[in-house]
Amino acid sequence: MTHTIVPAKVYVGVWAVLIALTFTTVAVSKLELGEYNFIAAMTIAVAKATLVVMFFMHLKQSSSMVRLFVVAGLFWLAIMFVFVLSDYLSRGWQPIGQWW
Repeated sequence: MTHTIVPAKVYVGVWAVLIALTFTTVAVSKLELGEYNFIAAMTIAVAKATLVVMFFMHLKQSSSMVRLFVVAGLFWLAIMFVFVLSDYLSRGWQPIGQWW
């Protein structure tokens, strides 16, 4: 298996993008987007996580077998989220009374 040496410029560039996305997250949190604040924050978080996995964890240079396991793990995580959220969203919640 050959190892690819990534130039330092790539890491500095990815770091700069991560810092920019962090500032974007802070800026978006100050906006009043209502329900879309969560969607915007999660979109930025997924972009940041993707950059970290692809470059700092060297998934971009990994074999197709490693990529397959990453995709399978993410697929399994999605299944778990679907089951947990389907249980959570299907419950009938009782209103909380005045208890103090």
